Amino acid sequence: MTGPRRLVVVGDVLLDEDVEGVATRLAPDAPAPVVDVTDDRRHPGGAGLAAALAARGGREVVLVTALGDDAASEAVRRQLRGRVRLVEIPLRGSLPVKTRVLAGGRPLVRIDRGGGEPGQPEPGEPDEAVRKALAEAHAVLVADYGRHTARAVRRHLEAVVPRTPLVWDPHPKGDPPVPGARLVTPNAAEARGLCPGEGESLRAYAERGSWLADRWQAAGVAVTLGERGVLLTRPAGGTPMLVPAPYRAGGDPCGAGDCFAATAAAALADGALPEEALQRAVAEAAAFVAAGGAGNPALWRTEPDPPSRQAPATDPFAVAERVRARGGTVVATGGCFDLLHAGHVGLLESARRIGDCLIVCLNSDASVARLKGPGRPINPVADRARVLQALGSVDAVAVFDEATPQELLSRLRPDVWVKGGDYSVQELPEAETLRAWGGQAVVLPYLDGRSTTMLARRAARAAVPLKPGGPAA
Repeated sequence: MTGPRRLVVVGDVLLDEDVEGVATRLAPDAPAPVVDVTDDRRHPGGAGLAAALAARGGREVVLVTALGDDAASEAVRRQLRGRVRLVEIPLRGSLPVKTRVLAGGRPLVRIDRGGGEPGQPEPGEPDEAVRKALAEAHAVLVADYGRHTARAVRRHLEAVVPRTPLVWDPHPKGDPPVPGARLVTPNAAEARGLCPGEGESLRAYAERGSWLADRWQAAGVAVTLGERGVLLTRPAGGTPMLVPAPYRAGGDPCGAGDCFAATAAAALADGALPEEALQRAVAEAAAFVAAGGAGNPALWRTEPDPPSRQAPATDPFAVAERVRARGGTVVATGGCFDLLHAGHVGLLESARRIGDCLIVCLNSDASVARLKGPGRPINPVADRARVLQALGSVDAVAVFDEATPQELLSRLRPDVWVKGGDYSVQELPEAETLRAWGGQAVVLPYLDGRSTTMLARRAARAAVPLKPGGPAA
């Protein structure tokens, strides 16, 4: 099978509503702010959000959840149609609706309504559909919001966990994970509630995580620690692994846990190791928060793009669109980045601090060869892009074939174009291009004495010819 592999999400769906407005005065009859509403958005939350996020980029996602005949359930069905395949079990009562009232992007109050209980799948077709969906999964994510959907199908989850990677995102009011889960992903507050102890140090969370892994018979427990990243612990103690956040993401954190768990489960479906899955999940959750979280309108277009046109989270044009949509500053820089060195890293870190995202325009192999001559590039474009994307300062990479990225910049339309101090603004051919939309080219200080050419020459001088029959490098 080629392409992204099938993921099954099991869990509790909610309907999330964000009422946004401006609050500039207090009510005359009470010391309460008056919110003048400017926007009102509704979208699936909980397991519905996790499933929709996992389906970006064309992945086949099946959502096993409880839905009823109420208006909220119908709204969820409409928004998920064309994104994920639903396998429904009965819901007794109405779907939970969580309404946030925000002013200036900050929540003022949350109102919760509804809240039915899932019933057992009926013998025959509904129960068989659940069993078949889980049996055909390449990975399973349980998004537990304390409404007990997972409990209703627990016997099927227990049947698949010995042969299928399973990620369990727990809830204080939910059920314990099935034994044998590949990863369980409590956040810091959940870990403290499930395993009381002293302090909030890494040591304290490592002890909690290991204790929970033993209790749940899980292969690993990944405690999410917000800006500190994620701490992966194993049963019976041992040295934990900390996966730090790539950068401090300022934005709406609503839904970040769903994004994290969905990305980790999708990575496991594609064959990644748990450590690799967590690295992807941390980076994706940071980008998700920076782009506006679950309330980002770009996530919930009325008609989703067909899979062949959906862009992955690191698509440079999607990144630029998300940042512009929330009024942020798009920064871009460019170059060959053939051998990444300290000068490059300093430039990229400085460029990222200018705005709200940094997109690197990267010369293709053919473009580098024309510019630099025979023997270049030293590293192929796929390797150069991967190294850049691993840097916390870089949000996305866009490859171009021409001598200069002017055509690419005309499509990206960044607010700021950055080059190192070995250029002047007057010399940059891109400067005139940026003026067309009001962008600005700037030059940043560059770390002297570092260059790819110097590194390559130093490596060539240090190379020792191998004797016939000697060991290869």
